[in-house]
Amino acid sequence: MTKPVTYATRLAPSGATVLLATGRLNLTTAGSLRGQLSELIAAGHVRLLVDLSHADAVDSSGIGALIASLKAARAAGGDLRITDPNEQVKSVLRLTNLSRVLLVHPDADAPFD
Repeated sequence: MTKPVTYATRLAPSGATVLLATGRLNLTTAGSLRGQLSELIAAGHVRLLVDLSHADAVDSSGIGALIASLKAARAAGGDLRITDPNEQVKSVLRLTNLSRVLLVHPDADAPFD
């Protein structure tokens, strides 16, 4: 059984909303990630940083949830970036060429330009 993912949000000094995801972002949990991000976008938080520093692993379903949320944020006039991905996530992004789409932000408190 997959352990549930937990989320925490905060406002970064840049004004972006940071979503810290803790746990495994996979087929079982991708829907909850997409739901969390959809709620933030609907509430007007369209400049989003997803902090993956506590994500154990991210599979293609987790990446899909991030890409869908990126599209939603951009449609609302904002953007979504990830911060502090582990090597496994970086590798998946490189292998799929999504590293050009889903940008890695230097850290959650860096300016969101």
